[in-house]
Amino acid sequence: MLNIVLFGPPGAGKGTQSEKLISKYGLIHLSTGDILRNEVALKTNLGMEAKKLMDQGLLVPDEIVIGMIENKIDAAKNAEGFIFDGFPRTTAQAESLDKMLLNKKTSISMMLALEVEEEELIKRLLKRGKDSGRPDDQNEDI
Repeated sequence: MLNIVLFGPPGAGKGTQSEKLISKYGLIHLSTGDILRNEVALKTNLGMEAKKLMDQGLLVPDEIVIGMIENKIDAAKNAEGFIFDGFPRTTAQAESLDKMLLNKKTSISMMLALEVEEEELIKRLLKRGKDSGRPDDQNEDI
């Protein structure tokens, strides 16, 4: 199983690079941002709680994120592998991911770090905010 952690700040191009890796290797994309936005769109309790935090530019607590990721992995038992996009972000998340994958008899195959100058990130995020309507990407202070 090929499991890739794609690391980088918001706007670095993780989603764009994920699409290329998914196409080539048939992996499942696990983006914490996408998962959270889906919960918001569905207006679940988790989604509404997460929305308050995300609108302020804050991170959702580790235990919530870890649980969502594990649910997605369990739902895709026959996957060729996963791209973890935006996860793990904390030491606790990384340790939990390692334990979770060990229990599933797999591990992280590689980590790719995307680096982009801060000025370019701000430009990209503000543009993305206009295109997507995401409030967290429309506020330069966040």
